[in-house]
Amino acid sequence: MEPQGKLELVDIGANLTHGSFRQDFEQVIQRAQAAGIATIVVTGASVESSEAAVTLAAERAPTLYATAGVHPHEAKSFTHSTVGELRALASHPAVRALGECGLDFHRNLSPRDAQLSAFEAQLELATRLQLPVFVHDREAHRDLLALLKRYRDRLADAVVHCFTGERHELAAYLDLDLHIGITGWICDERRGLHLRELVREIPPGRLMVETDAPYLLPRTIKPAPSDRRNEPAYLPYVLEVVAQSIGKPAAEVAAETTCTARAFFRI
Repeated sequence: MEPQGKLELVDIGANLTHGSFRQDFEQVIQRAQAAGIATIVVTGASVESSEAAVTLAAERAPTLYATAGVHPHEAKSFTHSTVGELRALASHPAVRALGECGLDFHRNLSPRDAQLSAFEAQLELATRLQLPVFVHDREAHRDLLALLKRYRDRLADAVVHCFTGERHELAAYLDLDLHIGITGWICDERRGLHLRELVREIPPGRLMVETDAPYLLPRTIKPAPSDRRNEPAYLPYVLEVVAQSIGKPAAEVAAETTCTARAFFRI
């Protein structure tokens, strides 16, 4: 897909510290810029990957920014000292949100009690630092919503990234004045068709787009890259399906989501 006119997009979540980007990182950034991706927020998912995300962002400002957090898969390693490490990382000007944090009861790679504890600690830190939160929810809506409700009045902002849930879940998040991130899941005709209906219900000021690269390669890419790796340059494919689903021109949705992302991350 060629860039459509002067599209300018913000990819709010790309795991650019992933090993699959090590060999061709420069080309990945060049392809993203050629595709109209003006800004990429590099996701931190552990203390180590958050440190790497900050390093990448510091070297590539203002093209790259970063989040700092501990993913629920890594919650089993979360300790009291982790809070201090995240606080120190969050002091870097490249860091614009805490996370990726939240709950994942699908894979349960960390015990649920550890996930709940780590998520609450990061919500508490976010309230103290007044940073937005980049939230992961997979099959944990009820418990995640309960924690978010407890902290929402004190949180600067929050986005439920890679939303794949049902209508009642979306309504509950919107009722809390949360933002919603949509990925290439919406491009998947096998499991993402319901999102094409639900995305119409997300107000323009709450909707953002992301790749979650190297995961969730849009299935609308024909032919698909042989390595099956997703990257920020493919964000226009997500935009296209979102725009078609909403019934607006892609350029209009690009402008809206970019404006929303810049306000959310203060960039």
